[in-house]
Parts: sequence; C-alpha cells; structure tokens
Amino acid sequence: MTSALPIKIIPVIDLKDGVVVHAHLGLRDQYQPINTQLCHSADLFKVISAFLTLADFDCFYIADLNAITGQGHHEALINDLLKTYPQKTFWIDSGYQTVKDYADNHLPVLGSESYNEDQLFELKAFKKRFILSLDYGKSEALGAPSLFSDQNLWPETIIIMTLNRVGSQQGPDLETLSDFCKHYPEQHFVAAGGIRHYQDLQNLRHIGIHQALLASALHSGSIVPVDVSRN
Repeated sequence: MTSALPIKIIPVIDLKDGVVVHAHLGLRDQYQPINTQLCHSADLFKVISAFLTLADFDCFYIADLNAITGQGHHEALINDLLKTYPQKTFWIDSGYQTVKDYADNHLPVLGSESYNEDQLFELKAFKKRFILSLDYGKSEALGAPSLFSDQNLWPETIIIMTLNRVGSQQGPDLETLSDFCKHYPEQHFVAAGGIRHYQDLQNLRHIGIHQALLASALHSGSIVPVDVSRN
C-alpha cells in the first residue's frame, strides 16, 4: 500500500518526577532528564517552546510516566499546559483512566499495557473519544489481548507503540505496522518507536502510515524542519 499523503509528525514528551526525560528502550526506571541539541532544559514549557521552533506543530503526545507506573501523576502541570496552549491538541497517556470531563484540547490515550480483560467494558464510557495505544515489549503484546484484535473496542486512531525501539536508533517496526495497515485499512495507525530520519518517514508513508510520534530524532537534529515540512 502506498500513499502520496504526508506524514503528520507529533512530538513526544515523557514526564517523570516533574521534568521531561529521555526515553530509551522502555527502561523507564533509567530515564534521565533531557539535555539535548534542541533543548538544554528539562522544563516542560521550555521543551514545548523548543519543538515549536522547528515547526508550528498543532498536536503533542505526553506520557505521564509517574501515572503510568502508579507512582503519582502530573495532573496539575498538564492542566497548566492545556491552559497555556488552548489552540494545541494534547494526546495524554496517564495510565489506567476512567471517563471524566476533559478539556477540549485534551484527548486521552488509553494504553493497552494499563488495562486487563476485566476492565475493557469501561472503555465504552469514552464513546470512542480517545486514542488507543497498542503497546509492545521486546517480543510480546502488553496488556489485554482483546484490545489487539477486537475492532469493536477501537477508536478511529490507534498508536502502534513499540516500546523497546523507543530512542533505540533501530528504525520503526515496519513489519508490525504494515501488518496492521494491511488487515485494517479503514483505521488510522500512528507509528511510535525507533524513527531515526527522513527515510524512515518515507518508508512509513509507503506502507500507509500517515502519523508518527517523534522525540529523539527531533532532539538530535536527525530530523530537521525541512524534513517536517517536506515529508
């Protein structure tokens, strides 16, 4: 499957203990505050500002790692961010969630790793106003198995999150992504994990992916503003 449509890049921010950290291979207990070519500060607002020097991104993905791992949360900090950037959309993964009143620019991300089979009935309350993240470890699907196959549970947009490739320089998992695109052509799949450079974006577009989550490649400069605009 090929497509002439461009890939929309969505910058990623991983929050841990109040600061932005560098995600690597899904080893969350080892993540350290960022200090990169793009942004020397690990302050959330400064990182957002740095991303916006590359392009006028209208959507960001935020992983609240404390919430995902059951070690607190960043709800107040994230609420401040939502108010500061009311015209931007934020996809926010804060682990296991039940429906609540979300700000207009807050779209919850429900990650498969945070749900078991007994909790899946709770997804109905979201009325498909969420992003599903299908999470993969080294060689296995994480979380409730039904989430990976039952289309009745799926919203329109689904992230394929390959955690062991995050920050790895291994390239995206084209095989898994291609398989999903081939079997479920009506869904919108988002690539996450391992994207290194412009050619990776081209390869993703070739198999039918139109959105991609990026952090390391933006911070390092291996994907630059011209790549964002021309892909």
